[in-house]
Amino acid sequence: MSSPGPGLNLAQLDAVNHLGGPSLVLAGAGSGKTRVITHKIGRLIQAGLAADRIAAITFTNKAAAEMRERAAQLVGRDARKVLICTFHALGVRLLREDGQVLGLKPQFSILDTDDITSLLKDCGGTTDANTARAWQWTISSWKGEGLTAAEALKRAKDENERVTATIMARYEERLTAYQSVDFDDLIRLPLKLLGDHAEVREKWQKKLGHVLVDEYQDTNATQYELLKLLVGERARFTAVGDDDQSIYGWRGATLDNLKKLPVDFPQLRVIKLEQNYRSTSAILRAANNVIGPNPKLFPKTLWSDLGEGEPVRVVDADNEEHEAERAVARIQSLRANSAHKEWRDFAILYRANHMARSFEQALRRAQIPYKVSGGQSFFDKAEIRDLCAWLRLLVNNNDDPAFLRSATTPKRGIGHTTLGQLGVFATQYKLSLFEALFSHSLPSAVSSRAITTLHEFGRAVNDLEYRARHTVGHEAARTFLTDWLKDIGYEQHLYDSEENEKIAAARWTNVMDFVDWVAGRCGGKMEDDGAGAQVESERKSLLEVVQTIALISTLSEREQDQNVVTLSTLHASKGLEWPHVVLVGVNEGLLPFKTDDADSDLSAELLALRVQEERRLMYVGITRAQRTLAVSWLKRRKKGRESVPGTPSRFIKEMALDQATVKEDPREKLRALRAEFAQRAAAAPKPEAR
Repeated sequence: MSSPGPGLNLAQLDAVNHLGGPSLVLAGAGSGKTRVITHKIGRLIQAGLAADRIAAITFTNKAAAEMRERAAQLVGRDARKVLICTFHALGVRLLREDGQVLGLKPQFSILDTDDITSLLKDCGGTTDANTARAWQWTISSWKGEGLTAAEALKRAKDENERVTATIMARYEERLTAYQSVDFDDLIRLPLKLLGDHAEVREKWQKKLGHVLVDEYQDTNATQYELLKLLVGERARFTAVGDDDQSIYGWRGATLDNLKKLPVDFPQLRVIKLEQNYRSTSAILRAANNVIGPNPKLFPKTLWSDLGEGEPVRVVDADNEEHEAERAVARIQSLRANSAHKEWRDFAILYRANHMARSFEQALRRAQIPYKVSGGQSFFDKAEIRDLCAWLRLLVNNNDDPAFLRSATTPKRGIGHTTLGQLGVFATQYKLSLFEALFSHSLPSAVSSRAITTLHEFGRAVNDLEYRARHTVGHEAARTFLTDWLKDIGYEQHLYDSEENEKIAAARWTNVMDFVDWVAGRCGGKMEDDGAGAQVESERKSLLEVVQTIALISTLSEREQDQNVVTLSTLHASKGLEWPHVVLVGVNEGLLPFKTDDADSDLSAELLALRVQEERRLMYVGITRAQRTLAVSWLKRRKKGRESVPGTPSRFIKEMALDQATVKEDPREKLRALRAEFAQRAAAAPKPEAR
């Protein structure tokens, strides 16, 4: 293992070496936060903490995979033992190990969005998917606050919320009956598990000697409470985040979690990372100026020693089409001035998805390759959802949504009438649909012919479950999955359901990619351990792998290494960077975003908070740029079917690009930092002699 320390600046070293208690690392944009986290993992191991007692929690599977890879490069094979995962994956681990005390079987199912919508439609007695999705959004926000259905009903503000709380109660009953959880339960139930059961809480507090949390500013109320229960009174944790990049308030993230840390943990050490390794001084100055008006929890100012760089450009455009033409012309001009620029060096960022269309059209006309970031997830495709439903049913026979999809895809003679009769019977006797298949009383509700077909399906599922449990390693898993798809005639089903053979072939290719991916996760392959040695990856049964599938949101490998221009919303761009960025649609009403009808009902305080979050979004957009940044606004913009006069966003003025530039000398900044750390080291208590 290489020693943590070389290549770190003074503030990063301070963060890495603080092991004795809680710390908050305020990591400004581009300041090397992932580097700090991976080096701290190495420092903890070097200090004697076993690798399997370290947890590093982040918010996306992609970020967890990157952290895992970088930790392996730094600490070698020990990195394989560190628990590096998302909050939700950690929740799954807690519930798989100890969820029995809450009445959950280890093989519980995790419902996807389609399943939840169907379930809520049934619970609310509606066929309208939009209504069910509105209930789903409200229920999700309540769960994010840690509310039960009964608590939500008590605090309901109107009849609509009272109806939703009643539906939530029915929905929770169904989840319990089906031995299923939704995504929000993966935080809410572990919180209940640790909060209500001291023996489980003590077990996990002993198990985890240090917890690191990435993107801490994105945590919601329940995630913060879960962190507190995991670390206990010893409070060995490192929270890494940036209050200036908190842009997910609409999905429950709260800056209150940053405010609470010094209160709940008085011994908290706050360390600021202000040296930016990404952007030029001109770009950082614009970013610092924009974020300046926001109230500060922990004031900081980004700086860089990468030089002044090109001035930030502000471009006006007549309308959306003109703006797109100017953005494309800028990309072509910058690329033409250097033979080394690739298409992947450029990004066009905007506030909302609908703004992408004019830029797609302009890029197509110019024959420039591009991708729209945040498109449909691989796991959202219908063919992948079909196969996941089958595999979920193998893990949890009580998963009724999976049963319904599997029994009817591909068609096998089980019709809606039969399923309706089976559903009534199962509800009457409080059984899952699968359990009801083999009930001696079923002939009283379903015809003998239908029962024969149902029994054939049930026996097929039982046989698949047995074989999957005993299928270990990637080659055996690939053979199993390929044979299974042939047995159920899934390829023929795709060709029968599509008029266009090319579309059917593309869907079948997705299925084969899925098979390769699942089989690969069963292990048994030779892999680099991060220290240059080839070791066999851990072998798992196909059933073990299937248990994790519902957590996977995307196959990030499919999007790597594409030499294309990126079109992305500002929210989706967070955590990414490009040498050249064009930030478009920077108009009042777009950024900051304003919906006239909704905003008129908000108090002055709530409006101010909304503008502060929009300002942070602008800050995130600016700090994605490494070398050049252009900001464009529209003189006229579309609003519905009309074209209305456009006004440049207040954020353009706040960048203060027309003010006299005060050049910072990074050498002075470094001298001041060295003096500060030397003073702190001199004042620190000396360790006692042993």
